[in-house]
Amino acid sequence: MQLSRREFIKMGVGAGLAMTCGSFAESLFAQEGKSSSPDMIAVRNGNPAQMFESGIKEFGGMSRFVKSGQAVVVKPNIGWAKTPEFGATTSPELVAKIVEHCYKAGAKKVYVFDNTCNSWNDCYEKSGIAKAAKDANADVKPGNREENYKKMSVKGATVLKDAMVHELFTEADVVINVPILKHHGSAQMTAALKNYMGVVWDRRFFHSKGLHECIAESALIRKADLTIVDAYQVMKQNGPRGLTKADIMLKQMQIIATDMVAADTAAAKILEFDTSKIAYLKKAEDLKIGTMAIDKLTINKITL
Repeated sequence: MQLSRREFIKMGVGAGLAMTCGSFAESLFAQEGKSSSPDMIAVRNGNPAQMFESGIKEFGGMSRFVKSGQAVVVKPNIGWAKTPEFGATTSPELVAKIVEHCYKAGAKKVYVFDNTCNSWNDCYEKSGIAKAAKDANADVKPGNREENYKKMSVKGATVLKDAMVHELFTEADVVINVPILKHHGSAQMTAALKNYMGVVWDRRFFHSKGLHECIAESALIRKADLTIVDAYQVMKQNGPRGLTKADIMLKQMQIIATDMVAADTAAAKILEFDTSKIAYLKKAEDLKIGTMAIDKLTINKITL
């Protein structure tokens, strides 16, 4: 269950709430212009499911991305055995709503999985994502079985030249990336690009050989067809796992885009982070994964 603004105040995190209307949010939503062909959708002031409903409609509907008979992977962040109010994992309501829209668009099968950091059973259960996804008729798969990962070369990479990648991720017709936005102690921020660490088997390689390089190069495996950044409740410190509920702040925002780098750039600004200090963003841009120049993009803005 997502926390309301009143519940945040009762938790004693008023200081975090004071940050909900930061400079980026104010500039992002200053003029709510509309375009028939936007590059990005920015939504605020609803719960995660409501914001997605409005945002995907503005983006042309899920049928723009999912066609009849296709297999779809929905990749949330389920990395930690934490309940939703701690902001460590993607909103289960958002995951369920995305699965629902995939089936309405004609998907033959929708899969949900993540290579978790804690015990996968605990993560899947405590996050609420397993139940929510199953209730929406998704096929929820474990990410802890090495036999489900296949070695493949990563064309264009200089550090992550090959990787063991989950077969569902490589074989699906459509990949929908659904990260939660939060602070990360080593990478500074986790969102769309960082969420790809949950589709590879050996994350230790990333940390030992060059975390930012590997995060950027992992997107060379395949780009997500659609990215939805869950910025409803955002972990501003002590990420990626968090220590207490005081680590999170209520933002009530969501970014929907086809460009992972642009989505992460907007996400960093929501956190009021300096994008120049998140090295993997520039590296990914240099690899032509996407653009950091979001000021040049057409962004449709929705306030609920």
